[in-house]
Amino acid sequence: MFNMRRKILDNLLIWKNKKNKKPLVLNGARQTGKTYILKYMGKKYFPEYHYFNFEKLGKLHYIFDKDLIPSRILGELSLIQERVINKEDLIIFDEIQNCPNALTSLKYFCEDFLDMNICAAGSLLGIQLSDNSFPVGKVEFLHLYPLSFEEYLWALNTPLLENAFYSAIKSKEISLTAHSKLLEKLYDYFVTGGMPEVIAEFLSLNQIMDQPAFVRIRKIQTDLITMYESDFAKHSGNNNSMHIVSVFENIPLQLSKTKDLSTSRYRFTDVIPGKKGYTPLQGPIHWLSRASLIHKTGIANRSEIPLKSFTSDNIFKCFLFDVGILGAMLQLPPSELILQNYGITKGYFAENYVIQELTASNLSVVSWKERNSEIEFLKQSSDGKIVPIEVKAGNRTQAKSLSQYILKYNPDTAVIASAKLLKIEPEKTIQNIPLYLIGKIDEILDT
Repeated sequence: MFNMRRKILDNLLIWKNKKNKKPLVLNGARQTGKTYILKYMGKKYFPEYHYFNFEKLGKLHYIFDKDLIPSRILGELSLIQERVINKEDLIIFDEIQNCPNALTSLKYFCEDFLDMNICAAGSLLGIQLSDNSFPVGKVEFLHLYPLSFEEYLWALNTPLLENAFYSAIKSKEISLTAHSKLLEKLYDYFVTGGMPEVIAEFLSLNQIMDQPAFVRIRKIQTDLITMYESDFAKHSGNNNSMHIVSVFENIPLQLSKTKDLSTSRYRFTDVIPGKKGYTPLQGPIHWLSRASLIHKTGIANRSEIPLKSFTSDNIFKCFLFDVGILGAMLQLPPSELILQNYGITKGYFAENYVIQELTASNLSVVSWKERNSEIEFLKQSSDGKIVPIEVKAGNRTQAKSLSQYILKYNPDTAVIASAKLLKIEPEKTIQNIPLYLIGKIDEILDT
């Protein structure tokens, strides 16, 4: 695996340096790099780290079956690895969702061994977060997403392009040359997505997007999709997993039916044979959301604070968690993605990318629709103001709905995310932000 620089490391080190810290649960979809980043932190910032994988080592489960007394558990874990676990060390419980008792034990580590450095990693697939099994209030959480475009640039190790990226954020402008190069990298990212294994393979191929690279990248992505669908049966049972698979596979199909407009609300018809309406699909959709494999985005019917008060549980959009996986599930030829030559439906791909970037930047958004006008995303800034974000895949940035929104709500700032050059004009309402910078929207707008 290549040397992954991840933004989440800063938050992990904040947790490390806290006094009276609680155990930390690092969750996220499978294969997003949770194990790597925890081992990296253990190796670089702790005297020693002790790694325990509940999926690979079955005998670990027996340690947590007898009781959940931390001192005994630590003693037995030390015996297993024939090394003493000291208070200054880092303990990593990986794939903890496979041992509910280990998850529950975090409560007692918090109560009896406050300040012990314990990190648990897992997708939390299939775990019902009830009071009986989950240490509510006794753990801290962090979430790891696929690599963002910024992290992807770090992985490419192109210092000049990184400098151009950060200079644009600071100066609010960028040269056409740098803009064109960053768009090239963005379209490569549309193929790879942010899964570490895929990016590592791309780097091993010297960052050349030729046909052999396409084949190898798609093979890894297809294997990941198969793994996720196998997880459905493993953690939810065969009957439920069939419904979850149906919903999971249907989301890309619904997205791809978009016709050069904002993606439509999620439709329930014909997703599961014989099932109609929201209720039968509510469980699978919730399950996929909790497994971090989809982004469920509410649709507000008004643009007022608080935005979520104007959304409904059964009216929403669904996006996939990673654009690379989206392209693989739709069998989109990578060459078409790079050339941006896949028809009038390409707007949905840019929209999925934007929600992925905003989510990775810990920005909460909703979509908006009133009458015949709709905007991809509304973001509430730190001062409580609402910023509409219109998403365009190419250079055409005519936005009738955005104009209607501005007439009705008179926002201080509105954003069009597109393939056009960065253009920030403080005296104007509409600001143009390139797609590759959308994850930095708050820094660019200074909000």
